[in-house]
Amino acid sequence: MDHRLKKASQFSYIYKKGKRTSTALFTLFSVDSKYESYKIGYSISKKIGKANKRNKLKRRLREIIRTENLPQNFKNYVLLVRPGAAELEYDELKRQIKNLFEK
Repeated sequence: MDHRLKKASQFSYIYKKGKRTSTALFTLFSVDSKYESYKIGYSISKKIGKANKRNKLKRRLREIIRTENLPQNFKNYVLLVRPGAAELEYDELKRQIKNLFEK
């Protein structure tokens, strides 16, 4: 099953109606889903770097969320990534994402 948010309207709805949880490098917006699954979208600024750097970060984030089974509930999420996150080691990235979802 594809757990990705893709449409701009989905992102804007979650930004407006969602609950916000933040750390220094990430902000997680969440809103209840009407389906029995979760969906997540990634918002990564061009300030992070060129497309290959942003795509690598997105792949890492998707893998962390997949392997750690992080969303334990039926919600839709938008993960906003701030500059500086791309420089984190994989283990530190994993730790910060786990802490963000546990808040």
